[in-house]
Amino acid sequence: MAVLTMIIGQSGTGKSTSLRSFNGNEIAVINVSGKALPFRNSMKTMNSDNYQEIIAAIRATDKNIIVIDDASYLMVDEFMNTADQKGYEKFTLMAKNFFVLCRLCAMLPMEKRVYFLGHLDVDQAGREKFKTIGRLLDEKVTLEGLFPIVLKTVVNEDGYWFSTKNNGSDTVKSPMGMFEEDLIPNDLKEVDQAICNYYGIE
Repeated sequence: MAVLTMIIGQSGTGKSTSLRSFNGNEIAVINVSGKALPFRNSMKTMNSDNYQEIIAAIRATDKNIIVIDDASYLMVDEFMNTADQKGYEKFTLMAKNFFVLCRLCAMLPMEKRVYFLGHLDVDQAGREKFKTIGRLLDEKVTLEGLFPIVLKTVVNEDGYWFSTKNNGSDTVKSPMGMFEEDLIPNDLKEVDQAICNYYGIE
């Protein structure tokens, strides 16, 4: 099975910027919202919010590192595109589409690493989690449960970071011993190397 990692954070806190150390030959980027990456680069991205196109691209790529940025907009775009449709069926379909994508990514070969970058939401209990639309994924699935690694962006006076340890009010988690520090630089290439070292991926 592939290694799935979720990166959550508010807009402007360093999710997309964490791709800066990669070159275009080692990573496949699916750009859901089609926005320009926030750093100078020659990285080619696939711009699509269509699940069928994204699944086909994931199956076809020879890259072992796949990034879906910003995964939250898969649900946002689907919601807005069906805004005129009444009834709860569309929310069920939204949840199913995202869940199927996660499960498909998990079933990729073990050398694959898939990163879902998405927005952070705060629920009524003050708990920080991956932002979804509708309550089905939150109440019936808990998306973070499908990911062995969940990191959160942190911004302070010293810079931009990823949190690797749960603070009791978020869904951050990482395997025991993978990261020594509670805060690590927001460099996804370094995260990927740590994952490869931990799981023995060449």
